[in-house]
Amino acid sequence: MTEISQDTLTNLAKYDTPTVCNVIELFDFRPRNVGYMDGSIMACFPKLPPMVGFALTSTFRSMDPPKSGDAYGSLTDQVELFADLPGPPVLVFQDVDEPTTSATFGEVMCTMYKSFGSAGLITSGAGRDLDQVEVLDYPVFTNGTICSHGYCHIPQINVPVTVGGIAIHPADLLHGDINGVTTIPPEIASEIPDACRDLMAAEQVILDYCKSGSITPAGLVEAREESNRLIAKLAERLNNS
Repeated sequence: MTEISQDTLTNLAKYDTPTVCNVIELFDFRPRNVGYMDGSIMACFPKLPPMVGFALTSTFRSMDPPKSGDAYGSLTDQVELFADLPGPPVLVFQDVDEPTTSATFGEVMCTMYKSFGSAGLITSGAGRDLDQVEVLDYPVFTNGTICSHGYCHIPQINVPVTVGGIAIHPADLLHGDINGVTTIPPEIASEIPDACRDLMAAEQVILDYCKSGSITPAGLVEAREESNRLIAKLAERLNNS
């Protein structure tokens, strides 16, 4: 596995998820229409800063009780696996009930996860206790809200899951904010923060022109050409690095 430093994680958190996605595209590392979650996964607390961390994957059920054992026993198993990840864990749940029966998480689970160093939680199902979770400053992403936890239990841990239309594997690097969630290829993660800064500077050429107070279609063409030139130069640098 490619090592990712704490400095890289800290710097990734300085940029919004769309900018990170735009930079990933410039590397031409993967097709532009893969690697990010679809619109079914939404931030519950849009004003929180970007979430960056490594996936600890699990499945979730709540339609029927578990066949045996403590319904919440797997929570300790999850926390024990936090130390195996290369950085802050992001809990990623695939709710396998169809339709979703009840909430994957609430105040107690999120408090526990955060206290052990988790950076956030994503579920293809629902959440609850949103007022209480919000004050924790703990990013959560869901497909909705349901008031009850039903027969919630966690059948599997550290297995590939499907959430938001994409496969998430254990220890995948994730970045999420109000705009959604993307995976980040670890091979290019360390180069992304500086590239985000340079891409934003290139885009600022157009923004500054539009705010200049004296604009014409011809001037816009020039601003766009300059911006595109800078972006092309950045893409060339990234792909030659």
